[in-house]
Amino acid sequence: MSKNPDGKQIKVGILGATGTVGQRFVTLLAKHPWFTIHVLGASSRSAGKPYAQAVTWKQTTPIPSVVRDVIVHECYPEHFAECAIIFSGLDADAAGEIESAFRSADLAIFSNAKNYRRDPSVPLIVPLVNDSHLSIIPQQQALQNPPLKKGFIVTNANCSTTGYVIPLRALERAFGPIESCLVTTMQAISGAGYPGVPSLDIIDNVVPYIGGEEEKMEWETLKILGGIADGDDGMKTFDMHARHPLRVSASCNRVPVIDGHTMCVSVRFQRRPPPSPQQVREALVAYTPEAQSIGCPSVPVHAIFVHEEPDRPQPRLDRYYQDGAGVSVGRVRQCPVLDIKFVVLANNVSIGAATSSIINAELAVLKGVVKVE
Repeated sequence: MSKNPDGKQIKVGILGATGTVGQRFVTLLAKHPWFTIHVLGASSRSAGKPYAQAVTWKQTTPIPSVVRDVIVHECYPEHFAECAIIFSGLDADAAGEIESAFRSADLAIFSNAKNYRRDPSVPLIVPLVNDSHLSIIPQQQALQNPPLKKGFIVTNANCSTTGYVIPLRALERAFGPIESCLVTTMQAISGAGYPGVPSLDIIDNVVPYIGGEEEKMEWETLKILGGIADGDDGMKTFDMHARHPLRVSASCNRVPVIDGHTMCVSVRFQRRPPPSPQQVREALVAYTPEAQSIGCPSVPVHAIFVHEEPDRPQPRLDRYYQDGAGVSVGRVRQCPVLDIKFVVLANNVSIGAATSSIINAELAVLKGVVKVE
């Protein structure tokens, strides 16, 4: 296995290790070339047990041998003091206080939870889009009392937001600002966690409401695609795409698919005339995020894979391509109401969750944000 640029294996911990997202962290990190799982954290019900006894395993591969006998600890910072990086798969109900305590203990947290996404000093990062937002971390550290040297929180986005902002970033990079976006989601049941949506509610059905989801997509998109501005008081702020206002309207639906969120997207560009569908296809294929160019090991070969077939992407056929670390786009065509419309598929349990946090941590290591001793 190759090691990180400093030549050391990096000890990491996982909070919420027995949950759905935590299990995905375990699966991915057990074979990671840089990161070594050092501590597993979960609730008091699981603490003191070997991981294999504490977890109700729901992944398609067996529990990795390197963690089967690891004793689970409660989520207290003192158990994780030797870890350079903490990955949080905690539910929102528990994440707020626990992640804050870990940051106060000068530990670096990469969180999948929603609790700190709206914090004005916490970056909300989709690693194939806006890793430049890591630059606000020194300000976050300075604002803590006492100021921190190594501790911080980085969040990744909502699973549905993550999937469609990647092609949006590619289009804005190629053609300038997008001024309007309509997105309709068909979201997999795994996005609701385990045990998820009751079978009588989802079999033979579509549920046209996911609590809070539409608002999250509309707001998170602006923070992710926007920049960082210097305020009059010398503080950095997220500009929420204010220099080129972007209106987003999201409609979110739960559908009877296990994994893979599908999104139908229509956009209007500020530039006139707008790009043609062929120009859009070419821009999506050519898109190369910084995470690829600087060598993050978990980044896919294709951040965006563009299908030419008229009936792709499809969740069952395309969600595991590149281990779910990129997104698939198809049906790029003219929109008679806006300018361009297309379909996006993102694996909500991979790039929409744990994979994003892991690539965020890789970026932080390569950029020197995480201090590896």
